[in-house]
This record gives sequence, C-alpha cells and structure tokens, in this order.
Amino acid sequence: MKNLLIGTLILASGAAVAEAPELKTPAPVIYLADNLDEEDQLGWCIDTLGRGFAETLQAHSCKPQGGDVQFTFEPENGLIRSAAFPEYCAEHTPNADLDFALSLCDPTMVGQQFTYISETKAISPAGDATMCLVVGSQSRQAGPFMSRPLEMAACSQTPAQLREWVVLDD
Repeated sequence: MKNLLIGTLILASGAAVAEAPELKTPAPVIYLADNLDEEDQLGWCIDTLGRGFAETLQAHSCKPQGGDVQFTFEPENGLIRSAAFPEYCAEHTPNADLDFALSLCDPTMVGQQFTYISETKAISPAGDATMCLVVGSQSRQAGPFMSRPLEMAACSQTPAQLREWVVLDD
C-alpha cells in the first residue's frame, strides 16, 4: 500500500512521462520518440519549411499523408535523404542563418554526414557523438499543424524527450 501511495504521489506531482506519438506517416520517416505537446498526437518529424520543397528544415507535426516529412537515414554514408525530393539531403549549416538546410546530396560534405545510434536514439554529426540533433523547446502553430526549430545541441545538456529519434525505413 505504501509503494502504491508513493507511486501515485510521483505521478500526481507532475513528473514528466514520455508519451509516444500515434504515428500515421508512412515509412520512410524519422520522428521524435516523444510526442511532447503535439496537439493531435501525430508526433514530430523532420520537415521542409512551408509546403513542398524548401531549403530550410524544421521539426513539424508528422503528416498522415507523408510527403515532405518523409526522410530516410543511410547508414552507409550518413545521409538523411528526403523521400519527396530524393536528390536532396539534410545539412547542418552552423555558420549560416539557419541550423539545418535541405541541400543537394553530397556524401563528401561533412555537414551532411550523420550517425544514428539506435540504443540512445541519437542523431549526431559524424565524428562528434557529444552533439545531437534536437528539436527546440518551444512549439508554435503551423496552419492546422505545429512546428519547432531543428537545432544541434550538446546531448548531455538536452532533455531526452527533445533529442531521441526513431528511424523507420521502408
């Protein structure tokens, strides 16, 4: 009885409990393991800004119809490739106005080389496992959906719910 009461008090105290999204997006897709505050329980996917092709990437509600939220991870070269625009890949652009861009795929470009560690669900720049692909802490409305910025941050200083990704291939 005492353990049940303690467990109830912990839950009632507002302790954060990770909640998986109700993913409806068809594979391939890379999505955040925690639904966070996505209002329709769709989860958070890597996405192009706006509708269709855009050079800027963000985190966005995973769209049930797929499209510009569908990405693959290629472990052999570290590319995160757009399924909708297969000649384009995610690129970390730390010295530009945006953190992540959608650029023509080039496996020799360091900014396009990533690693995915399934045990920790971390996506990191190749060669630097101390940094992780994360979603920003604040969400905003994006039409009928929601969005957050994509950022690169120190894994050890970022809450797990903002940096743990699931990769679903075809």
